[in-house]
Amino acid sequence: MAVVLVLVVIAVASVLFHLLSPWWWTPIASNWNYIDNTIIITFWITGFVFVAVVLFVAYCVFRFRHKPGNRAHYEPENRKLEFWLATVTTIGVVAMLAPGLFVWNQFVTVPQDATNVEVVGQQWQWSFRLPGANGQLGTSDTRDVSGDNPLGVKKNDAAGLDDIIVEGGELHVPVGKPVKMLLRSIDVLHDFYVPEFRAKMDMVPGMVTYFWFTPTRTGTFEVLCAELCGVGHPQMRGTVVVDSEADYQTWLGQQHTFTQMMASGEVKTTQ
Repeated sequence: MAVVLVLVVIAVASVLFHLLSPWWWTPIASNWNYIDNTIIITFWITGFVFVAVVLFVAYCVFRFRHKPGNRAHYEPENRKLEFWLATVTTIGVVAMLAPGLFVWNQFVTVPQDATNVEVVGQQWQWSFRLPGANGQLGTSDTRDVSGDNPLGVKKNDAAGLDDIIVEGGELHVPVGKPVKMLLRSIDVLHDFYVPEFRAKMDMVPGMVTYFWFTPTRTGTFEVLCAELCGVGHPQMRGTVVVDSEADYQTWLGQQHTFTQMMASGEVKTTQ
């Protein structure tokens, strides 16, 4: 009976904890409410199965508890039971996977009018690169990373000469416009994550990964690294500031281009 009571308490307490819990998601600030909906669907399916299984185990412990003279019934095969278990399990798995696959397809299908923004992760800081007046990002190579060229932008690529270089971990984006985040790491695995945007992706050395989102409200949001990347991992933080269009243009005009950064570095070297 003690085991039965413990199992029942676990099932009831799990439901009550969900209904009464003070911990909830941060308010969403992007178009990815689909991700919230997918998580909720998965949670309810797995939660229902968890409670059903725990209560079923409690019932079995009580119903088939030891009694003097009782003998166990040996039934090595039950095709009807196996059929229903396989069918219900399949339905549950499909119900969990289908919404996720649908959202994933949206997550990697970038709108044509999205603005490219490169995010560069390295131990333990964030840097960013935005297209300049020509609207294109120049090419880059990790082998070109140096003290005066921290993002490895190729100097012989004319498309990258007017790229906007943002160091210091604070990125600005305009509200209501889609942004494609091009993610690159120059040392180890990182993961660019902004909880309010419900968007994250691993950054793999030697690869360029991506996702897109549309910010839906102005504000300042914290960037986290969601992949253990060394002793400084907890301090690898930054901010994304979502501006009105006017404020964004003002901020953009205050940033330095790759050409200006290189010229400044050459002046310092000469001095």
